[in-house]
Amino acid sequence: MKISVAMAFSQHTDVGFMKEAVQLVEAKGVHGIWVPEHVLFFPEYASTYPYSDNGRIPGDPEGILDPFTALTFIAAHTQNVRLGTGICLVPQRQPVYTAKMVADVDYLSNGRVDFGVGIGWLQEEFENLGMDFSARAARTEEYILAMRALWSDGLSEFSGKTVTLQPCHFNPKPIQKPHPPIYFGGESDAALRRVARLGDGWYGYDLDPEQLQQKLVSLDAALAAAGRNRRDIQLVVGPNRHPVNASTVAAYAAAGVDQLVVPVFAANVEKLAGRLDALMQLGAQH
Repeated sequence: MKISVAMAFSQHTDVGFMKEAVQLVEAKGVHGIWVPEHVLFFPEYASTYPYSDNGRIPGDPEGILDPFTALTFIAAHTQNVRLGTGICLVPQRQPVYTAKMVADVDYLSNGRVDFGVGIGWLQEEFENLGMDFSARAARTEEYILAMRALWSDGLSEFSGKTVTLQPCHFNPKPIQKPHPPIYFGGESDAALRRVARLGDGWYGYDLDPEQLQQKLVSLDAALAAAGRNRRDIQLVVGPNRHPVNASTVAAYAAAGVDQLVVPVFAANVEKLAGRLDALMQLGAQH
């Protein structure tokens, strides 16, 4: 089981520290760095954040770096670590520009992008961007299909309900073929069906090992309905609030998790090094 980290960089992150931190992550042998996305935050909102007890985003953040900008910076200062969007809010973005960002970062990083995607939860963010929140699931699926068309070799074209592309040049193409792997986030049955229909992997979030096992029953059923099985996808899990220790890491590995994405926070490089050493020691046992 591979060990990756989730890192959020904000206006409070010193750029020099960010460079040192990601280079340290790579030096410690961490598989990948996953970064989140939100372009707007609000002091008050009616939407319910699904991964906290009170329905609010922990820490009440006021801003984070755009994921593709952050990953481009990380790519420029590393050589091997994988670069993940965890997750990209596909339906609130213009799909051609998103496809362009994914392809360009993959090109610049020599094929290191993992494209984690989701439909989003913060209705206020959609509304302030002028995007329809209610149709976000269907739009996500069509946007992904349009992106795949853009990433394919030669001229690209696509015709759908919300995206139409006449034959066009779209370059550079991603290094990874046929495209960077697409990991669908979300834990609902509908999200798992999207994984089965369109995904190269599932990024399950805020799940302890017991919750994961329950979700895998639904995932396996969705995969079977789509004529696929677990061997056809990669299983990525972010524990988030749940403990990461010897017993839980063993349980995640036993459940078939291919990659565990653990959030890491540290005020300085020395503390980060200690936390990474402990994390990688746990991973080395599985």
